[in-house]
Amino acid sequence: MEDIYEAPAKKRWRFFKTFQILFYIVSGIGVIVACIVTYYGYQLYKELSPQVHAMIDYHPNEITQVFDSRGRLIANLFDEEYRFYVTYNEIPGRVVETLLATEDTMFFEHDGVNIDAIARAIFKNIVNMRYMEGGSTLTQQLVKNMLLTSDKTLDRKLKEFLLSIRAEQVLTKEQILERYLNYIFLGHGYYGIKTAALGYFKKNLNQLSLKETAMLIGLPKSPVKYDPTKNLQHSLKRANAILKRMYDLGWISQAEFQQGTKEIPKVYNQTLTQNKAPYVVDEALRELSNIPNLKSGGYKIYLTIDLEYQNIAREALLKGYENIMYRIIDREQKSRQWRREQPLTETQLDEFRKQQANTLNGAIVVTNPHTGEVLAMVGGVDYAQSSFNRATQASRQFGSTMKPFVYQIAFNRGYSPAEIVIDSPKRFGKWVPNNDTKKYLGPVSMQTALEKSLNIPTIDTALKITEPALYAGLESFGFTNFPKDLTVVLGSLSISPMQAAMQYSLFSNYGTIVKPYIVAKLIDPQNKEMVFQTTAMEATSPQQAFLITSILRNVVQKGTGHRARVNGIQIAGKTGTSNLSRDAWFCGFTPDLEAVIWFGRDDNSSIGGGAYGGNIAAPVFADFISKALEINPGMQRNFRTPNGVYQQNINNEFIYYTDTSRINFEQIEETQRLREANEPIF
Repeated sequence: MEDIYEAPAKKRWRFFKTFQILFYIVSGIGVIVACIVTYYGYQLYKELSPQVHAMIDYHPNEITQVFDSRGRLIANLFDEEYRFYVTYNEIPGRVVETLLATEDTMFFEHDGVNIDAIARAIFKNIVNMRYMEGGSTLTQQLVKNMLLTSDKTLDRKLKEFLLSIRAEQVLTKEQILERYLNYIFLGHGYYGIKTAALGYFKKNLNQLSLKETAMLIGLPKSPVKYDPTKNLQHSLKRANAILKRMYDLGWISQAEFQQGTKEIPKVYNQTLTQNKAPYVVDEALRELSNIPNLKSGGYKIYLTIDLEYQNIAREALLKGYENIMYRIIDREQKSRQWRREQPLTETQLDEFRKQQANTLNGAIVVTNPHTGEVLAMVGGVDYAQSSFNRATQASRQFGSTMKPFVYQIAFNRGYSPAEIVIDSPKRFGKWVPNNDTKKYLGPVSMQTALEKSLNIPTIDTALKITEPALYAGLESFGFTNFPKDLTVVLGSLSISPMQAAMQYSLFSNYGTIVKPYIVAKLIDPQNKEMVFQTTAMEATSPQQAFLITSILRNVVQKGTGHRARVNGIQIAGKTGTSNLSRDAWFCGFTPDLEAVIWFGRDDNSSIGGGAYGGNIAAPVFADFISKALEINPGMQRNFRTPNGVYQQNINNEFIYYTDTSRINFEQIEETQRLREANEPIF
């Protein structure tokens, strides 16, 4: 009997020993594997920890916004990501609730990963034999999007697991939510919840309805599929599912659920930049080119521009452009008629117009002449066709708009507007200048010479003051790089419309030249302000400058600039046309506004159509000022006459003069006697 029970006992003992040995082996292997995994995990954890700093020091690209002088939005600027940043304190609680109900109900309970959710997701995926859902927390989603890739690999999942735990150790729950809601892409080019709210609904976050909030929160799952501007029904269906989830959780009432599911919000399909003044914005960026990350740093740029003035300036310029086109086409048709050729057909007219439009262009600059603020600037007739800013980047011959500066130098040297100059043919070496009309008036006053824009008397004036004094005077006014010969008095120098606006402030600002500027102030994301102002240079006295202003008023009232007249307001200005009508100018001003208008061709060829500054540029000034008066009816209407300026009727001309003006009455009387006797003068 003993032998019968001995065998099973030995077998049991051997089995136990074998099991014990296997247990130790497996345990040893497990310990080794655990050590290896732990070591690998620890090394990986150490390796990945620095990456978390990208989440800690999160400074995403933000939109830089450009505003006009009244705080109205001109443009949104960005490099790669169109984003408005919002802090956690600015995020409504309903937005957070909607997000957590959709993505991570236990967000405030877990430590970065939710083991229960992962287990449920794995079980559900196995049962259905396909991927049904994931178990990622919001923290894991943020880590994957910010620090990792979307690869479905074990290595990536392990990194995500470890980084999520680390992220929860160094960031608060609120900080994680803030980063998530600012980082996510919500379709249509929008990054961040605030951007999408403004873009899709034109609302701030605290103005969103429950349904609108759900539509936004539903977007990250598939920004294209649920983009409400393209697939509204999909977006509404996804939002209703989110509302159902919130109702099931007890986070919204039945009334809120029913009201929300019925709502169909109005969705806006907006362009991202919304640039209302592209030439102006480009110029502002050039002026601020030393600011790092200007288009992605979340700055606020406030300009001197007034959008209302900007709009009417653009409309006036385009109307003037169409006037030129009409003149060119009309002259072409008449020319064909004179040549007894068939007029252009509609198809030929379209082609002819396109050919003209390839090079014909214009620009306008409107300033406050007393402060230097640029109130409007248009650098071309079509920014989409050409972004080249002719208002600031084009340097064109100034033509007769140069003449007032010559006479200002003369007046500063003691001559008066009554001084007699001779209008008669003259030769200067090989140069034989003429008046535009090819007619000569003989002896005229400097005032009449400027009013009628006579060429020969302007040269005569320059000779009176001497060439060295002329060149020194022009340099004292800020002119540079001009030809040191008499052609300069007829406008052979080149200048941009913006520079012309600065130079003409000599007259419009009573003797003090102010430099035009566009950027008023820059505010960085920390609300630190950088304020900009003009620079000013006193070039002559208010009294002396007013002598030119008084004559330029006559230019508009009865001279070459009469098409710039506007009823009910005093206007001073000067027309200018360069050789072969390559450039047509009008530089004009009222007591409160100054505007410089230029038309020409980009290839510097003749404008054509019988174009002159007086018939194509001056009407643009009148059009602009008329509309400006409607916008600002309280605008100053009359020029102020400085103390120390006097007026006298001399030979049927009302002449202004100052205490320093020398009026040569003997010369005037002798000239008048010789004219009446029909005898040669001088």
